[in-house]
Amino acid sequence: MAAAKIRKGDTVVVLSGKDKGKTGEVVRSIPKDSKVVVAGVNVATRHRKASQTNPQGGLERKEAPLHVSKVAVADPKTGKATRVRFETRDGKKVRVAAKSGELING
Repeated sequence: MAAAKIRKGDTVVVLSGKDKGKTGEVVRSIPKDSKVVVAGVNVATRHRKASQTNPQGGLERKEAPLHVSKVAVADPKTGKATRVRFETRDGKKVRVAAKSGELING
């Protein structure tokens, strides 16, 4: 299994779509479908009918998954989108921002 370039807890920048340019934290990663859920990005609204569990009904807003190719890790130094490179530092495999060479925590 390959090491994940984008993981839960990473700060990412959306590269395309209606939320292009938005930044958020990865809440959930779905490697099987190559998708990630980012906080406050790609929010889908569902109109819910009143029910016994939800007597009021109304609008339900929820983040929908985004394809991994639509997001890039935010550089820890600049906050701009960057690619991820793997390096061996102190005998450990670590993720490094390709633009600044800065270590990506996690």
